[in-house]
Amino acid sequence: MPTRLSGRRPSCARRLGRVTPVPPVPRPIPRFIADASVEGLPYGRWGQRLRDEFAKACGPHLSEAGGPPGEVTWFPERGWGGRVYVPAVAPVEGAAEPSEYFGFVSFVRPGEGESGEAGSFEARADFTDVTADQNPDWMIDLNEEVVGTWRGESDRRGDVTLVWGTPLIPGAKAATAELDAEVVDQTPVTDERFTLIALDAVKGFSDDLFLEVKIWNAQTQQLAAESLYEESE
Repeated sequence: MPTRLSGRRPSCARRLGRVTPVPPVPRPIPRFIADASVEGLPYGRWGQRLRDEFAKACGPHLSEAGGPPGEVTWFPERGWGGRVYVPAVAPVEGAAEPSEYFGFVSFVRPGEGESGEAGSFEARADFTDVTADQNPDWMIDLNEEVVGTWRGESDRRGDVTLVWGTPLIPGAKAATAELDAEVVDQTPVTDERFTLIALDAVKGFSDDLFLEVKIWNAQTQQLAAESLYEESE
């Protein structure tokens, strides 16, 4: 491992070997900002703890949604900004029409070398009656929530966005999040589920940039692509 220099670097540090210079990029957008998953899908007592938190977040919607959440489907965790996010979806039990809750539970995990349990739980939930069962033409079932903001130079801004989804066509092994065809996050597809965290709705450059999600097979062939926005937008 190289030894870090202390104090001011000597002038010769500017000329180490024949390194091809790399110019500044035209769009300095943060990429791969999220931590990878470190644990499997929730189960047992831990799964029940997360379910309780998610159910509380669904509580304010019970009357309008038509019922409580049913069995929760969890998605792979991702970490960002010191918090871990575990997305979820659940059918609305007793609803007149097919509908589902979607959202996440987040928490702070003890730091490396620290003992104790996860804490500072937060949860967010909403519901929708637009489901994959009613849309057989969908190739990816996506959900998303903004969990933070990015501020760049001048008026450059973006939404840090949690995206989770299910491929609706067979063979998906990886998912990517892209801004203007540039990959800004990627993850394996686990148990037909994936979770991404990336910037979306990036403003302040010549064109606004909006996230697109793609799924890929084992031969790195693109199977499908889906925007987070309606075509009219």
